[in-house]
Amino acid sequence: MTAPTIHIQNASLAYGKTQVFANINLVLPAGKWVSLLGPSGIGKSSLLRMICGLIDPRESVRGTITAGNHLPVSQQIAYMAQTDLLLPWLTVLENATLGLKLRGIPSGQYNSLSDKARDLLDKAGLHQATHLYPRQLSGGMRQRVALVRTLMEDKPIVLMDEPFSALDAITRYKLQHLAAELLRNKTVFFITHDPTEALRLSDDIYIMQGFPATLKPIASLVSAAPRELTNREVIDLQALLFQELSQAAGEAA
Repeated sequence: MTAPTIHIQNASLAYGKTQVFANINLVLPAGKWVSLLGPSGIGKSSLLRMICGLIDPRESVRGTITAGNHLPVSQQIAYMAQTDLLLPWLTVLENATLGLKLRGIPSGQYNSLSDKARDLLDKAGLHQATHLYPRQLSGGMRQRVALVRTLMEDKPIVLMDEPFSALDAITRYKLQHLAAELLRNKTVFFITHDPTEALRLSDDIYIMQGFPATLKPIASLVSAAPRELTNREVIDLQALLFQELSQAAGEAA
């Protein structure tokens, strides 16, 4: 399925009597990566969950979220939450292929896709951990399993909430490359607290700021991702992005 453009119009969310964000308008271009930065607790994860249709009963929402292909957005999404959500009674391989099982993939097709999962786990540095259970894994290993599970969904829209946050610098660098390769031509919207990560992977960068929160467009990059740290766009935009984040943090304090 071709990745669609996502249109978010006048999106607002309140938690009880607290207005978290209001009148957010955003276009996620088809086949592009868009990143969202901003202070902790400002509403970034709430926006991702709203796009997925995962609304807490204590939240009230309004606005419209539509896909350019006119299909239901929620049916086209692979979502990687901030927590890994691994099932403790399943092995690494079983967790990575959980979506296949839930959809009732025929056994022949499952075996083929299971081989794909093993290959992805190998690329994520988990080749010798496929038989282990979540309790036997470090936090970073659990997050890598969650990333592989998301990649295995093969959906045209991918939403990720700090997908690389628990990883060491070298592993993060490698998995950024892997995700950029495997999610090429997908419509990707992800949250990060790492300005360099946003600059390496994004086509467009936004910051969530203020109260109630709104979105501020920061940059659109033209070079191909994933970018090296020596890339001229990365170097030129680092200071601007840090300045904007510092200002947003000051407003949230």
